[in-house]
Amino acid sequence: MSRIRILKTVFAVSSAAAALATSSAWAQAQPETPVLQSEPEDTVEQDTVGQDIVVQGFRASLTSAINIKRNQTATVDVIKAEDIAEFPDLNLAESLQRIPGVAISRVNGEGRNISVRGLGPEYSRVRINGMEAIGTTGGTDNSGGVNRGRGFDFNIFSSDLFNSLAVRKTATADVEEGSLGGTVDLQSAKPFDYKKNTAVIAAAASYNDLARKTKPRVSGLVTATTDDGKFGVLLSVAYEERRLTEEGANITRWTYGGFNGGFNPASTIQGKTIGQINYGLLPGETDVATKGLFHPRIPGLVSYDIEQKRLGAALSLQFQPTDKTLLSIDGLYSRLDGTRTEAQFQAIGFSRSGSGKPQTIIRSGTVDADNNIVSGTFDAVDLRTQSRYDELKTDFYQLTATLDQKIGENFKVGGVVGYSRSEFRNPVQTTVTMDAANTNGFFYDFSTRFPTIRPGVDVTNPATFAFTNGTSEVRIRPQTVDNSFTNAKGFVEWTVSPIVKLKAGADWRKFEYASTERRRLQGETVVTTLTGAQLAPLTMLYSGFGRGLDVPEGTPTAWVVPNLAAFQNALNTAGNPLYATGGVQNATARGSFVTVQEKDLGFWGMSEFNLAEAGLPVRGDVGVRYVKTDQFSTGYAGQGATVDLVGADRSYDRWLPSANLVLDVTPNLLVRVAAAKTIARAGIGSLTPGGNLNVSGGNRTFSSGNPDLLPTESTNLDASIEWYPAPGALYAVSVFQKDIGTFVQTLSTTVPYSSLGLPDSLLAGTTASPSDAFIVSQPVNSNGGLLRGFEVNVQQPFTFLPGFLSNFGILANYTYVSSDIEYLLAANGSATVEAPLLGLSKNAANATLYFETKKFSIRGSVAYRSKYLTAVPGTEGNAYNGTNATTNFDAQISYNVTDSLKLSLEMINLTDEKNDQFVDETNRLNVLTHSGRQFVLGARMAF
Repeated sequence: MSRIRILKTVFAVSSAAAALATSSAWAQAQPETPVLQSEPEDTVEQDTVGQDIVVQGFRASLTSAINIKRNQTATVDVIKAEDIAEFPDLNLAESLQRIPGVAISRVNGEGRNISVRGLGPEYSRVRINGMEAIGTTGGTDNSGGVNRGRGFDFNIFSSDLFNSLAVRKTATADVEEGSLGGTVDLQSAKPFDYKKNTAVIAAAASYNDLARKTKPRVSGLVTATTDDGKFGVLLSVAYEERRLTEEGANITRWTYGGFNGGFNPASTIQGKTIGQINYGLLPGETDVATKGLFHPRIPGLVSYDIEQKRLGAALSLQFQPTDKTLLSIDGLYSRLDGTRTEAQFQAIGFSRSGSGKPQTIIRSGTVDADNNIVSGTFDAVDLRTQSRYDELKTDFYQLTATLDQKIGENFKVGGVVGYSRSEFRNPVQTTVTMDAANTNGFFYDFSTRFPTIRPGVDVTNPATFAFTNGTSEVRIRPQTVDNSFTNAKGFVEWTVSPIVKLKAGADWRKFEYASTERRRLQGETVVTTLTGAQLAPLTMLYSGFGRGLDVPEGTPTAWVVPNLAAFQNALNTAGNPLYATGGVQNATARGSFVTVQEKDLGFWGMSEFNLAEAGLPVRGDVGVRYVKTDQFSTGYAGQGATVDLVGADRSYDRWLPSANLVLDVTPNLLVRVAAAKTIARAGIGSLTPGGNLNVSGGNRTFSSGNPDLLPTESTNLDASIEWYPAPGALYAVSVFQKDIGTFVQTLSTTVPYSSLGLPDSLLAGTTASPSDAFIVSQPVNSNGGLLRGFEVNVQQPFTFLPGFLSNFGILANYTYVSSDIEYLLAANGSATVEAPLLGLSKNAANATLYFETKKFSIRGSVAYRSKYLTAVPGTEGNAYNGTNATTNFDAQISYNVTDSLKLSLEMINLTDEKNDQFVDETNRLNVLTHSGRQFVLGARMAF
């Protein structure tokens, strides 16, 4: 077998490019002892020495990634740097979706979180340069809002800063616990990756066809190594701006007729009695899901205008005084800075108790086969328009030091120490609403996916609306979320013989979480009433809604909204005590003051073996990990008539065995089997002993934490067959099963506020009363279930075809996952329901067809993800909440003008795929928005 030394890599527009390839002779050789075992930083890297071969290009990077996968004993899938640079991806999540079994969720038109083999972001862990980290951002309300869990928000990073991504799908004892789906390793570029001193600069223009704005993207890398090869330094920087618009329909769930006090008794629907219309209003009527008539809770329209700036920098120093010592110091910084301006039109009265829904009269309506009031005309409907402005900023920084020390020929020791911190700030979140009470002639029709919504009044006229104390709102809600990790770990390794290698180590992690929020002390509906003459100059017309949405006739494309700057000046919100905010002093903000400290201490031992020299084509590893976890959390909870800061602490430990076995049936055919026990700890925001009260518009919720949540445990079995018929080619089939013993679900119930045991004084300054129904949610441990699935992975360059056809190639994979998880419907376990695991798409697939020559490259990619659930059970009689299937098409064209200059055009989301969210098994519309197509024209110069 011939090995390859890295001679040249080029840092591309979207990332550092590390290109490696393997000669055809390698593919025919008997595999040796795997060269890609876990080093101190536990990242997947190529350890290559030998002949000097210069390789570049997309196809070469695919070959390099396949070689890494082939040599690992665990199941690992890799994307090398040229993959990242050449894929038409906005960020790391979109790069990762090309890996079999990985699906992503999007926010504002780009990837945010990942799921691995059907398991959502809470069940995956991310390590950067060998150290665990969490990155947090804030999204729109209909995309999950602020991340307060363990899931990693990949949109904080540009892919330019990394030269390899790896997803570990089976466990080994030397990789820290915490993942059921997969462990994602992100590796930034290092100076010793480069054979010679290198500099790269790239610039691009990015255009969104919905926002109709062009923004810049620039990146650069410089790396230098001393002549003796003992010291190297690398610096890379990436900066980009984005301007986009996201808009569509925003419904805020569906509810049954009797909710929020029911409709006015004068309401009529042909063939239905008022008792049927308002079913569920009286105590004892519990069969809402089958007998209730459902209607949209807040039929409305929304538009977000989003501006983002993303800055990243990576610095790496490497020192190798001898062949036996390697010290690496890596620093990483990223800032995601942005603003979001929101304009909404809503029929808020359908979600209001008291003077809202109970006054609304159904003049006529149509009920479909799923008990939906799918269309209707209504009188006495409260309308609302609102403006909201957010400033959002995430700062992420990390510093790690890695030592790899060989002692003699058979011993090695090493370690990693480091610290990472993610600071999310939402220093400005201001919302102002205007209301039009008891309007007549409101009409909606949900018989088409994008609804018809006709207000019945002129919503472009400021005189239609009022700004009234007790009804209209001024919301001021700045908030923060901080996550930090302190890591230290070390290992020893003894090569007993060419057949057996023994390893042992210890690791310690301290994770700290803190969140805060401020809200108005006087209550959000306590405002200065304005006359019509005073209100009119404080408004502005929002227009241009609905381009590309095929908005039905009569649905408004313009409406008047509050001018936030004018309102703030007129009301003196900065200086007027009426609009002063407080933190723990405020009942609805107090629940966001949560802290969690978690310390994990682990010890592990394992044996790696390769029996090839003993005449058996078998290699693998077997080991065990012991981990002890200590948690302490705080939050505010009601205690009698008061609400106090309370704390909770607990400890638990687990033994986690694992084994991976590879049978090299022939030089090009191998079989893998693996077994392991794994755990994933409960979401950070769920561990508080406190609770959070929220009254916002027509929404009334109370959520509480649970510091006694057990970790989700799973016993995993994996098997695969992989065939490598030629360099760069792979055909693989994998099957897997995860027996989930227990997991964490959110149990939601609807009860009157008066039954919560909280003081009525907490409702002061809100529109809620003690008799109002609140949606109460709490995370609980429930019974698990089986998750089973399989993957099919094909990578084939068509080098065997004649002429220009040999320049084609294809990547394709498909993943099928099924699960039957038992969800609680009642806290005492008296009622349950079986449904798929949250975040699990039963079917996921992606494919890339490419054509590449020395000068020219073109490729197109498609990524499909079937629908998945986001909440079980749903609220207000709905079985569950979820997101419908998505199919995303991307493409890229590039041309090498010279060996140093490259031009490229990336085209992202070519079909302008919709974000389509639903409630209930009847697919009731919840959210339907789009964010347009993205085009990036760029040039890169290497020196």
